[in-house]
Amino acid sequence: MSRLFLSVLALPAGAALAATAAGSQFLCQAAEIPRGEHASAKEAKATNTKWWPSHEKKRPTRNSKCDLTGWWENELGSKMHVSGVDSQGNFSGEYHTAVSSAQKPIEPSPLIGSQHLDKDGQCTFGFTVNWKFSDSTAVFTGQCFAGEGGEEVLQSTWLLREKVDSLPSDWKATRTGHNVFTRMG
Repeated sequence: MSRLFLSVLALPAGAALAATAAGSQFLCQAAEIPRGEHASAKEAKATNTKWWPSHEKKRPTRNSKCDLTGWWENELGSKMHVSGVDSQGNFSGEYHTAVSSAQKPIEPSPLIGSQHLDKDGQCTFGFTVNWKFSDSTAVFTGQCFAGEGGEEVLQSTWLLREKVDSLPSDWKATRTGHNVFTRMG
């Protein structure tokens, strides 16, 4: 195993996601993993994503352009509305969370983001939500796919940063998670 791969495994989830957002590439992107000049055939096969056909078949594909505009709902019942995506891929909208540990009543909160406009329709995207009802901010990143039967699916990973009272409490300020959004009606 390469040292880069092992160092990524040692990173906390938030640091790994931040490094990925900064342009580092990990795990499935085998062409970018540095190896010595004499990489073995076994190592090459282990890092090649094409060798696992059953995994590849389960990934939904999409032939048309991914349009994030509209209403989406995740498995927890949270909903978001993307007002529109401009020609540069920028968008805004509103997020209606169904879950919160805040003491204040939940309110819809603004979201702003961008998507990578891609010809194959499997766009990547990212957006930020600044919660109106708590001292926290969430950042979502993901990719749009068409699932079985053509339904659209947004696979997303998020970081939630909550305000803490002191630097020694910083260790508990960030949480990570994963949500799957499907288009509503």
